Amino acid sequence: MPMSQPTITNAALAARDLSVVWHPCTQMKDHEHLPMIPIRRGEGVWLEDFEGKRYLDAISSWWVNLFGHCNPDINAALVEQLGTLEHTLLAGFTHPAAIELAERLVSVTPEGLEKVFFADNGSSAIEVALKMSFHYWLNRNKPGKTKFITLENSYHGETLGALAVGNVELYRDTYGPLLMETIRVPSPDCYLREQGESCADYSRRAFVHMEQALERHADEVCAVIVEPLVQCAGSMRMYDPVYLDLLREACDRYNVHLIADEIAVGFGRTGTLFACEQADISPDFMCLSKGLTGGYLPLSTVLTRASIYEAFYQDYEKLSAFLHSHSYTGNALACRAALATLDIFSNNNVLENNHALAAHMASATEDFREHPHVAEVRQTGMILAIELVKDKPGRVPYAWQERRGLEVYRHGLENCVLLRPLGNVVYFMPPYVISKDEIDTMVRVARDGIQKAVAD
Repeated sequence: MPMSQPTITNAALAARDLSVVWHPCTQMKDHEHLPMIPIRRGEGVWLEDFEGKRYLDAISSWWVNLFGHCNPDINAALVEQLGTLEHTLLAGFTHPAAIELAERLVSVTPEGLEKVFFADNGSSAIEVALKMSFHYWLNRNKPGKTKFITLENSYHGETLGALAVGNVELYRDTYGPLLMETIRVPSPDCYLREQGESCADYSRRAFVHMEQALERHADEVCAVIVEPLVQCAGSMRMYDPVYLDLLREACDRYNVHLIADEIAVGFGRTGTLFACEQADISPDFMCLSKGLTGGYLPLSTVLTRASIYEAFYQDYEKLSAFLHSHSYTGNALACRAALATLDIFSNNNVLENNHALAAHMASATEDFREHPHVAEVRQTGMILAIELVKDKPGRVPYAWQERRGLEVYRHGLENCVLLRPLGNVVYFMPPYVISKDEIDTMVRVARDGIQKAVAD
């Protein structure tokens, strides 16, 4: 008789993992008491471990999954692509998936973005945009333009250039001695508005700081870089589209590029396909990743204007080419997954359906607004955040050392929902295939977890 296979358990896999794997964004010592969750399979909004327990993926596996795990349409596209080409270099070579994806992205992004540069991930896309902006000005005989203006509380990734233009201290400060100098201006974050002040009025008032920085430093600035509408890793803080409108006009007036980091907020997260649409603006560079492949494979793109491309288009002897590359640039499998993702947008009423789901999330969380330890419930499209505080009237935060959000995370895992708060901010950013009943489950578990976390 054949020998039976040993049962694979969560504990056995977790032990093997912890003996060899160093996990991202993690204090590994936490796993002496915090369970590691090995995942066997996924389907829709659910992840299943090796003992059959399922977890509702309320954060889209770090904001990447748009249309559910093991989506049949994306699966089929990848199977078809596997039969023809897995990868080829994109220097001197090309392939249909990369060409078609570039064409499709140009057609759906804001007007004026006509050239597509491929990279591997979000941080890499930011590096490309920063270097490309600087190099453009160099090629245009403006070598004094070497700096970037960034918003406080911004996050753009964790490679050195991306860290330098980010301002979330938790990620940035350790590596401060390695980073280039940037110019910071206060964020238009509407959490900071006065009582009775509208978000639009506050964002307009906050723009004064950006105007002053541009007026003072325009001759030495390559670009302003922002996350349109939502500073995601910065505790899901949000601002009004009027700020983007003012910023676009000012960048034009002061002859400075505008880089829109839509890595987290693109592809429907904010209610429109791209967040910049809500201000009816077009940036000079748009960085895309995360949802680009529906959460399947690493891929990013930087879209830019033909006028910027033309500054690099010279005889070889001019040494003006953009010599930036990644081994897996324009990977055929990743491009095909991205095309399948765009097909789902084209063939279904995704944004319209998302509006209904967003409205249901708003309704399901309405009671949080009166919670004695919730300072604010804020929402932009399919992103909803709940800010926990020690004292509501004074908006006094809990000390970060208390790790109240970790208590919510633990409770979520115990009750089959993957929540990963940002400090004391509990947020929902689920896949677009979530049902209203699943939203209710997600909110109920979060509510119970918050009650547990704020209990003295």
